[in-house]
Amino acid sequence: MDFGRKDVIAAKARVYRLAYATPLVEETPLSARFGGRVLSKLENLQNSGSFKIRGAASKVLSLDRGRVAGVIAASAGNHARGVARAAREAGIPATLVMPVWAPVSKSSAAQHEGGENTRIIHQGETFEDAAAHATTLARESGFVMVHPFDDPMVIAGQGTLGLEIVEEIGPPGTVYVPVGGGGLMAGIGAAVKETYPDAELVAVQAEGASSLLASLEAGRPVECGNTRTIADGIAVKSLSDRTYEAARRWVDDVVTVDDEEIAAAILYALEEMKTTLEGAGAAPLAALLYKRPPTRFPAVMVLSGGNIDVNFLSQITERGLFRSGRLIRQRFLVPDRPGSLATLLAAVARERSNVISIEHDRLPSDCPPGYSTVILLLETRDRAHGEEVAARLCEQGFRS
Repeated sequence: MDFGRKDVIAAKARVYRLAYATPLVEETPLSARFGGRVLSKLENLQNSGSFKIRGAASKVLSLDRGRVAGVIAASAGNHARGVARAAREAGIPATLVMPVWAPVSKSSAAQHEGGENTRIIHQGETFEDAAAHATTLARESGFVMVHPFDDPMVIAGQGTLGLEIVEEIGPPGTVYVPVGGGGLMAGIGAAVKETYPDAELVAVQAEGASSLLASLEAGRPVECGNTRTIADGIAVKSLSDRTYEAARRWVDDVVTVDDEEIAAAILYALEEMKTTLEGAGAAPLAALLYKRPPTRFPAVMVLSGGNIDVNFLSQITERGLFRSGRLIRQRFLVPDRPGSLATLLAAVARERSNVISIEHDRLPSDCPPGYSTVILLLETRDRAHGEEVAARLCEQGFRS
């Protein structure tokens, strides 16, 4: 293996020119719930919003500025932002290739980080498409390729996050790490498990981009099918040979979480932990909450990033409120005459439910003559309250 803990230590000087040690905080309610210390490594508070700046700084700032025409990278967003910032620090141009579906917020942030010497190209439907195009451009231009995970210098940079964990708490019991291409997992493995081999490293993948378990079973990197997940930061079809070997050596368990669990974890982090996570960043929290509670402590969740699009965050929040029963949609038939809607709304108010929106329609095919259909979006305390509101309105004669 062409990287190890010594390489992570050597990367620190480069990494900390641009990144900083992020907070490691105890989540007291989760500690009480699981019976041991549970901590969050808040890499979503990193100055670029994710851990990717570490690997980008390690690689780009190791290059000889006088002999490099520029750098090029493929990314779904966070790596592009890190490379843009590192290239600006190094004073060299950067070309960033992103899939066409890459969040606008991440593309705009990368452009802002890099400034006028940064060019962004949107190419392909998947990260792999973007990476293939970036490889072609690198060959044609002579720019240095900065791979997001298949590069020992990048991996060493990511591993500084693992050093921060052990420097602060000593040997961890369990570390939950999100895995896409596996660079963060490989770096943390080198930083933590070479010193504390009994620490348990749990790799967390999104169900819609989960190649690791199949790869370990096959004894080689195996591609998953189409990558479909809200966790765009780990929407990668396969590990590389390098990161597969790191997983085979250091990963103790593999957990997959689906998009509903990831969305629920994002909402949990907002409400209970007062922190904002993107899909990839929330995957370890989802694993801990819904799939694999920790048995060895202290348990550390690596919350790898918080660069989530605000509009998408709004969608996730609304879905989570529906799932928890704190938003309900109720349909009623009311007499089509003055005052009927006001009577319904007054009844809703008596039940201490807040009206978010109203749809009023006389023309649905299942609406009998003389009636209108009213659809109310209601805010309630919880699922039980929502069920109680629906039942009480029915008792008062409001037809559904």
